[in-house]
Amino acid sequence: MDLYRQPDRKIRTEIEGLRAVAAILVAVYHIWLGTVSGGVDVFFVVSGFLITTSLIRGLERDNRIDFSNFVLRLSKRLFPAAFTVLFVVTIACLLWLPQVRWSQAVSEVFASALYFQNWQLAQQSVDYLAKNNEASPFQHFWAMSIQGQFYLLWPLVLFISVLLAKNLFKTSIRAAFLKTLLAVFVCSFVYSVYMTEVNQPWAYFDTFTRVWEFCLGGIIALLISNIVLNKSVSLVLGWLGFIGLLSCGIILQVSAVFPGYAALWPTLSAVFILLAGNQGGTLGVHRVLSSKPLVKFGSISYGFYLWHWPVLIFYYILTGNEVVSIFHGVLLIVLATLLAHLTTRFVETPIRKGKRLNTKWKTGAASAAFLVPVLLLSSLWYGTIQYMAHGASSTISVEGELQNKDEGVTPTPLQARDDVPRIYNEDCHQGEGKSEVIECKYGNTENPAITLALVGGSHSAHWLPALEVIAGEEDIEVRSYTKSGCRFSTDQREDKEDCQEWNDNMMEVLLSEKPDLVFTTADATELDEVPKGYVEHWETLNEEEIPVFAVRDNPRFEFDPPSCVEENGPYAQECAIDREEILPSNSPWEKLDNPPSNVHYADLSDSFCEEDVCYSVVDNVLVYRDFHHLTATFSKKIAPELKEELLPVLNNLQ
Repeated sequence: MDLYRQPDRKIRTEIEGLRAVAAILVAVYHIWLGTVSGGVDVFFVVSGFLITTSLIRGLERDNRIDFSNFVLRLSKRLFPAAFTVLFVVTIACLLWLPQVRWSQAVSEVFASALYFQNWQLAQQSVDYLAKNNEASPFQHFWAMSIQGQFYLLWPLVLFISVLLAKNLFKTSIRAAFLKTLLAVFVCSFVYSVYMTEVNQPWAYFDTFTRVWEFCLGGIIALLISNIVLNKSVSLVLGWLGFIGLLSCGIILQVSAVFPGYAALWPTLSAVFILLAGNQGGTLGVHRVLSSKPLVKFGSISYGFYLWHWPVLIFYYILTGNEVVSIFHGVLLIVLATLLAHLTTRFVETPIRKGKRLNTKWKTGAASAAFLVPVLLLSSLWYGTIQYMAHGASSTISVEGELQNKDEGVTPTPLQARDDVPRIYNEDCHQGEGKSEVIECKYGNTENPAITLALVGGSHSAHWLPALEVIAGEEDIEVRSYTKSGCRFSTDQREDKEDCQEWNDNMMEVLLSEKPDLVFTTADATELDEVPKGYVEHWETLNEEEIPVFAVRDNPRFEFDPPSCVEENGPYAQECAIDREEILPSNSPWEKLDNPPSNVHYADLSDSFCEEDVCYSVVDNVLVYRDFHHLTATFSKKIAPELKEELLPVLNNLQ
């Protein structure tokens, strides 16, 4: 195989068509199917193919890697359109995005503009507090972030290959580059398969689980001049790739199994099309991909990708619809296409082809200038959020009484998401995927009369602020043992191995420490009965004469109360729900035939709901920070009701 041979330079119009198809598939799946298509993976392969070709040709032509010129060319291509979209969408957020979503959105503006959005989303994918985050208008920039990181990584990989070619392999730069890419491909692919298996949400956004896709394109770029296919093979291979690309998202649950080995489907489909080229004759797939409409659309596919997602998100926000009709979806695609055309023609093209930008510093300054208004506007937005959110839950006294009732709802919808028990900010709450027990102590920690162990998941954790109020009035030490997504139960789902291990460890701690009282949830609102695993834990504690205080789980709303309150007002009917619908009068506890004798059951439902209706706001206090977790402020507010139930149990312990 002659790796010294350079491929013939020719225009590959079918690549533009491939980009167009990938972009359209991404939009179609997002709009109507609510999932992903594998189209982004095609973009990564094509980028690897084109950038590798460009870099190796530049090196062979100039005998050096002109990194600065490489970055400047990319900045002219990427920055103007991307930063224009970010700026316009940020303004749209200020006008139409609910304030409760502002903090999430503004952080994503910075992450998108600085090309680390994928890492932010990876962190949120394993952050329980972020699990209820709604899709932001900037979320799709994760793919741009990975691509930007790839563009910085690839010249470094080529530079290493040059060193290897001269000092180790004693061969051509192309051959050394190929060996390097093969090594990186294997390492990245193995890592991708592993991470997808053990932590798929993280793997989806991890740069290193995606590098092999760029490598695949680069490997093809280096080998393509040595691969000669006859017309029949090219015909079959091209159409196999095209059909494979169209069918990937339908056959595979892309969002649940990617990237891993499943990503071979769309990436190999793209490889087949690249290899087939225009050699398939009059019936070859290149005839379709090289058609004028697809080539034209391919030229604006970057802008289309940037616009289609915010257009879709604001459609949901402004219409209130949860699904998109065929007609509306077509209109959204047309609008995104129009915006992409305008952005390409009046923003991107003048910068890319401007004759006045005849020096590197002018080119760099012009490209970077688009970033400045984005950072200024987002910084102003962030400052506004901080000003509005100052003093989120400081208006509740230790007696649980609301102060300054004329000031409106406390916390405000903007403050709701961050109004959480302090264990989250103090690293005293175990995250998902981990099984170690974390202990933190509150209240009287020196010489308490009573030790109370708070045990369970987030629905146990949100009672901590109320318990802290009570502990401040009584001689109590509260020991917090909580973990995201895990109930205090012997019975866990198969995909919750960490929960089972944590429960085993938790029980060992309780039996060893023997607290005076264990505080936990008695049930789960979405379940009709008390899980058997709950009872088994209580019985184990009963054998060791450890009493349990089990509180009925709070109602779970079918909508986001903070967003509803912001849009409709605190006591609007739209923000209320029938009590019997979400909190049946016949509780799961009452269905137990023989509840363990060590369990004291408490039902505080009247603190959340009136006789027939459950509201999002009670006495000017916002009850929920999302659709089912209490705000820390409301938890403090109902401390007196909890204390009334808790004190008789505590008095019996002394």
